[in-house]
Amino acid sequence: MKTTDQKTIRQLLDEGAVLKALERGSRRAVKMHKLLGNPIAIWRDDKVVWIPPEEIQVEDHPEDMPLAWPDGQH
Repeated sequence: MKTTDQKTIRQLLDEGAVLKALERGSRRAVKMHKLLGNPIAIWRDDKVVWIPPEEIQVEDHPEDMPLAWPDGQH
């Protein structure tokens, strides 16, 4: 097995790194929904609730990368 393969396997088994990646991805998805004017669905009081984009609260986090638009605009 290559050294890079072993490193990748160790990274996949690092629960802390996996959780951080999931949190970053969730923050990014919520931010994208808000910027694009799309609602998000959340679980509240034992049911699904739709939050309109103007009510989505987004906090900047130091680990987050700036959003890049595929077409280079914005």
